Amino acid sequence: MLLDSLPRYSLGFLPTPLHSLPNLSARLGGPAIWVKRDDQTGLATGGNKTRKLEYLLGEAQTQGADTLITIGAPQSNHARQTAAAAARAALKSALVLRGAAPTDRTGNILIDDLIGAEVFWAGARADDEALNEVADELRARGQRPYVIPLGGSNPIGAVGYVTAMLELVEQAKAAGAYFDAIVFATSSGGTQSGLVLGDWLTSYADRIVGISVDHPAEALVPRLIDLAAATAERIGLSINFSADDFEVNDHYLGGGYAVMGEPEREAIQLCAQTEGLLVDPVYTGRAMAGLIDLIRTGEFKAGQTVLFWHTGGTPALFAYVKQLARPA
Repeated sequence: MLLDSLPRYSLGFLPTPLHSLPNLSARLGGPAIWVKRDDQTGLATGGNKTRKLEYLLGEAQTQGADTLITIGAPQSNHARQTAAAAARAALKSALVLRGAAPTDRTGNILIDDLIGAEVFWAGARADDEALNEVADELRARGQRPYVIPLGGSNPIGAVGYVTAMLELVEQAKAAGAYFDAIVFATSSGGTQSGLVLGDWLTSYADRIVGISVDHPAEALVPRLIDLAAATAERIGLSINFSADDFEVNDHYLGGGYAVMGEPEREAIQLCAQTEGLLVDPVYTGRAMAGLIDLIRTGEFKAGQTVLFWHTGGTPALFAYVKQLARPA
């Protein structure tokens, strides 16, 4: 297996903490809930993309790149961490964000500005079209861009969550904990594909449950199958995955991507008020809202232990002040 020989640039504060959430568990009256704190990876407020970027940046350096370029939503956690990774490696960063520039540059956009990323707005262009056009513009200037796809979710980036699963297994053994299920937010697919491949290597988890924040399961699962197989090939393995290997729950899409509703609001407030734990309106708030509902409906029961894998996103809270702040 080629896992240890892949180019990797150290970015994260790893291993991230693993601990129980006793107050939240007691409030919900169901299983014991633990959390894996990938919001604490340390790169410009942290998040799951840091793990992917360690491998993506490693390859960028082998190719002699001087600029990291990626694409995302206006409040993209991935874009923010990509800009920070570039800064750590003394490279330039270019971020292509969907739509038009907002009036208020808050949350992740503020951090992008502070880091010094060059921000391009995609307007009405499709993601790939906008990303490729900006990359061509950078090349025309004489820069050497390394293009990172949406979410860092390609076979290189997904390796970060293969190693994350290995990390978790060692921590769980040391803590004397076993998790009946691992629950997290899933979107572009790299995190879930990596975890499932890591589980194939370790045979640890009974259930790995991705709470979709934007895609129906029928659209996401085929991508997960292909990405996990390509990631396995990247580390020297040949594995044929099937739809049965990927559990995607798409019952919590609400009003759509980045539209915060009452379930997300409750999850954000409940985590903050019981554990001082911050989850965000787009990803972890929606995934936690899904976990809360699954506990209340009896999918997860008392006597079980469930791990919530916190994938980050804290800066986005500050872009939702009007929806979250208490009335004056």
